[in-house]
Amino acid sequence: MPINAVALDIALDMLHDCLSEGSVIPGKHFRDELRKEGLTIPDAWQVLRSGCICDPPECDIKSGEWKYTVEGYAPDGTWLRIVFSFKQVNEAYLITVFSVEAKRRAE
Repeated sequence: MPINAVALDIALDMLHDCLSEGSVIPGKHFRDELRKEGLTIPDAWQVLRSGCICDPPECDIKSGEWKYTVEGYAPDGTWLRIVFSFKQVNEAYLITVFSVEAKRRAE
């Protein structure tokens, strides 16, 4: 049964709990896109730990799960958006990742 949509601040707290006490599962598409972007899991973890969720969740029609997007800077200054869902309260599933060139930090 899918987890109901939650407020953005609660979703961010749940994500942080998954990182520290639960589990975070990088899906195949996420891993493939991370590799295409030339990034690593530690780059993504930096965004998951320090990023923000600014947009309301979207419901995935196929799965019925609510998808959230966390965004922030990777260590190299790349602005990343990571789309994820909660499989359980303490389990986040990473769906995809992509960089936003327009928000790259000036070097």
